[in-house]
Amino acid sequence: MYDIKIIQARVVDFVSNTFKTCTVGIKDSEIVSVGENLGDAKIVINAEGKIVSPGFIDIHIHEEIIGDTTDGDDYDIANKMLMMGVTTGVGGNCGNNRQSINDFLDFIDKNGAPINYLTFIGHNFLRSQVGIDNRYRKATQLEICKMKELVQAAIKEGVIGISFGLEYSPGVNFDEIIQICSATNNEQVLLSAHYRADADRGIESIHEMIEISKTTGMPMQISHLGSCTAMGMMRESLDVIQEAIREGVDIEADCYPYEAFSTFIGSAVFDEGCFERWNKTYDSIMLMEDPYRGLRCDKELFYKVRKEYPNMLVVAFVMNEEEVIEAIKAPFVSVTSDGLYRKGQGHPRGAGSFPKVLGKYVRDMKELSLISALKKMTLMPANRLGLNNKGRIEEGMDADIVIFDSETIVDCATFENPTKPPKGIEYVIVNGKIAVENNIVLNARLGKAIKRFRSKK
Repeated sequence: MYDIKIIQARVVDFVSNTFKTCTVGIKDSEIVSVGENLGDAKIVINAEGKIVSPGFIDIHIHEEIIGDTTDGDDYDIANKMLMMGVTTGVGGNCGNNRQSINDFLDFIDKNGAPINYLTFIGHNFLRSQVGIDNRYRKATQLEICKMKELVQAAIKEGVIGISFGLEYSPGVNFDEIIQICSATNNEQVLLSAHYRADADRGIESIHEMIEISKTTGMPMQISHLGSCTAMGMMRESLDVIQEAIREGVDIEADCYPYEAFSTFIGSAVFDEGCFERWNKTYDSIMLMEDPYRGLRCDKELFYKVRKEYPNMLVVAFVMNEEEVIEAIKAPFVSVTSDGLYRKGQGHPRGAGSFPKVLGKYVRDMKELSLISALKKMTLMPANRLGLNNKGRIEEGMDADIVIFDSETIVDCATFENPTKPPKGIEYVIVNGKIAVENNIVLNARLGKAIKRFRSKK
C-alpha cells in the first residue's frame, strides 16, 4: 500500500518537454511508481487539472539564526519558503553564514526543518572567524592559512562549496580568493559569488568570476544576476557568460524576479558613489524595519539610519524589470529567491519569487513557457547541486512535490506585507509527507540536513 497516491497528476517530462497525465505513488520518502491504475493508498490526492511538479529547489537563500525564537519560531525564513513550494534550499550564500556549519546542520538533524537544507561555507564568515573586522583590509598570509583550515573542516562537515561576498568585503583580492579555493584539495565542490560591484562595474565583476572559475577549475554560480547588471548592462553580461560557457567554463547564474534588491544599510553596498552608479536618488531606498519601517529615504534619513541602525534591512529599487526578465529567460539561469527575513520583515522575494514567475512571467506575460520555468526551479538547480534524486517526477526520486493550479497561482507578498503566502498552491510534500495543504501548514519539520559533496561530472 502506498502512503500517498496522486491521481490525475499532470507531470512534466523534461526529456520530451511535454506534460503527461499519470498517477504518482509515494511510499516512505520516495516516488515508487509513476503510471496508471496503481494500488491502494492511505491518502489519495486528486490532482485533476493541476500541475504535479518536483518541489522547487532554491539555490540561493539566507538561513536563519538557528535556535532564535524571538519571533516565535526557529525558522523565520524557511517557513515562508515552504509556503511557496520550496522543498530544498541552499544557505550560506553571499559569503555569509549566520552560525557555524556544525551548529546549523546538527540543529536540523535533531529538530527537523520546514525544508531540506544544504549550505555553503561563506568566505566573509571565515574572515570574521580569524579576526578580520575591517572589510576594507586584505587578509594576511597567516589569516589565509587559518581560513583554509576552516574550509577543510567545513568540507568534512558536509558543505557543498564556498561562497564569496566580494561586494561586502572590498579588501579581498584575487589571490586571497584563489588560495581559499585551493583548500578544497580538488574536491568537486561548487563556488558561488556575490559579485564585486554592480551596474557600470558589473561586466568587470562577471569577468572576475569567470576568471576565478578558469583559474581554479571549479564550477562557479553567479548569485542574483539581476541585481548585478539589470541597470542597462544585462544583454552584455549574458553575452559574456554565454561566451565563457562556449569556451568550456563551468559557469551558471541565478536570478530572482524583482526590480529591487535587499541588504543591510550599513554594508559596503551603500558606500559613496552607489547612487551615481545606479543613476538613482536617496528615495530609491525603502527602510524595512522599525522604527522607520516603510519609509523612503531622503539624504538626511539615509545617513542617519546608516550610522545608527547599520544592520537594518532595506530595499533598493534600482533595477529594470525587463532586464530581470531577460536574465531569467537565459538558458543558464535558475530561478531563486535570495530570501532573507528577520522577525517577518524583509523583501517579498522570500515569499513570492516562485509563484511570481509562474503567475506573472509565465501565465500573464508569456515571457517563458511553463515547462521552461519549472525546469529553472527544479531540474536545473538539482543538477547544479548534484542532487541526483531530486528535480524530477520519476520512480526512485525523492518525494518532494508541489501541486499547484497554473491558472490561479499568484504571489501575494508585497513590500508592505512581505511574508503574505501565495495563492494557487494546493499541496507541498516534503520527504514523502504532506507539509502544506491549501495554505495550511500541517507539518513544518519534515526537512532534513543534506550533507554531501557535489557529484563529479
